[in-house]
Amino acid sequence: MNAASPAIERGTAASRIAGIGVVAIVLLLALAPQFLSAGAVDRMTALFVYVILAAMWNALAGFGGLVSVGQQVFFGLGAYFAIRLANAGLDPFVALFVSAVIVGAVSWPISLFMLRLKNGEFAIGMWVIAALTHLLVNLDRLIQGETGTSLISLNVYDASARRLTIYWLALASMTALLATLFGLLRGSTGAAIRAIRDNEDAAASVGVRVIGTKRLLFVLAAFGIGVAGALWLATAITFQPKTYFSVQWTAYMIFMVLVGGIGTFEGAILGALLFFIIETWFGGTGVWYLIGLGATALVFSLLLPRGLWGTLEERFGWRLLSVGYRVRLPTSVADPTGETISPAPTAAHREKA
Repeated sequence: MNAASPAIERGTAASRIAGIGVVAIVLLLALAPQFLSAGAVDRMTALFVYVILAAMWNALAGFGGLVSVGQQVFFGLGAYFAIRLANAGLDPFVALFVSAVIVGAVSWPISLFMLRLKNGEFAIGMWVIAALTHLLVNLDRLIQGETGTSLISLNVYDASARRLTIYWLALASMTALLATLFGLLRGSTGAAIRAIRDNEDAAASVGVRVIGTKRLLFVLAAFGIGVAGALWLATAITFQPKTYFSVQWTAYMIFMVLVGGIGTFEGAILGALLFFIIETWFGGTGVWYLIGLGATALVFSLLLPRGLWGTLEERFGWRLLSVGYRVRLPTSVADPTGETISPAPTAAHREKA
């Protein structure tokens, strides 16, 4: 009897081509402002922020199993600390990233007690943290309660130069965060993260440092969302706590990940792109826009629970930015009678995500 062994694949020809394509796209985006209008540059900057938000929430919930409805706390703090640092005399562009570092540092003590909570308790606990932080920020006299303030120090820069600088900073931030997350998920830490998501007790039993790994992911997601909040402030200039600490930011993150494909690296990017297109076309319709987003999320949850990319990956085996291994079964095996038996098509590719 001839027995064929299954093959373990790390990547495919398509994924290698996709890697080259990603580099080419980033280079084209870096040159794009030369051909775009001022309004288009601002919209592309918003898209980069959306990709960051989607990727960070997907890392936390999709890969780590830590579903949070309070990630707006880090978005708001990213903007708040940037305001504070700029007011203290730091260059506003430097303040944007120093504020994100502070957000990451602040998230560390928060993780000490929040990561002791499970499932729904963690999700609601994060929302409570966001609400309390919102109230504390309102007490700052510089912020003037819900009246808010502005990052006025940015006005010393020419409007055109400022717009381009923010665009390139957002592009560089998105690229760096996605590359960091991709590298993390492809390594042993990524395998530990997914093991914890699937079965925390089983992961601990084989030596995975559960709390330490979850804390690393929690801090990375907080830092990334803090970057997004600071960049959003740079484009909007004004800071009002009720806007930046609004739960709508987490709702947007959830929408992008659910529609694109939770637990898939490509899904978060695709979801952000779809959200960006929907917002561009229908954002001016007011409350109907929000109703449409909710209805769309509900439809996807019921009919395509794995999202667009997750469904395509499941049906066709597409893998462009793979972070896991895949076991490819042999296309055919021979039984003792000498007949060739082909396994079911659905078994031809199975990935250990």
